[in-house]
Amino acid sequence: MAHVIIESTDTDYAHSVSNGKHQLIADEPPSLGGQDAGMAPFDLYLASLASCTAITLRMYAQKKGWELGKFSAELTSSRDEAGKLQVHRVLSASGPLTDAQWERLLDVVARTPVTLVMREGATITSERRN
Repeated sequence: MAHVIIESTDTDYAHSVSNGKHQLIADEPPSLGGQDAGMAPFDLYLASLASCTAITLRMYAQKKGWELGKFSAELTSSRDEAGKLQVHRVLSASGPLTDAQWERLLDVVARTPVTLVMREGATITSERRN
């Protein structure tokens, strides 16, 4: 499974995030007191879903022999009247896909690994390390 470490930097809310091999910076925008040195936490949340979407659909299309061409997914989030997070994906591909192929891709995208975990939720525990 996944493993990441986040460590503070010398810049207020900016933090270094690493999985041991790759590194990025997470921060908040100036409107929330950050320096905008990297993506905000909810941006990273959407990025996780977007990357799983793109990779899963690329794998599926290759397995089927379908040419996706240049693929993109644009994700936005909002809160409904009850305060529940709503995420909307808009997918596009430059490849010559039929309506039936798109229908299948939209079915597959509803069941990507990250989509399923985000829909079901996760048990989150915390502890202090001395």
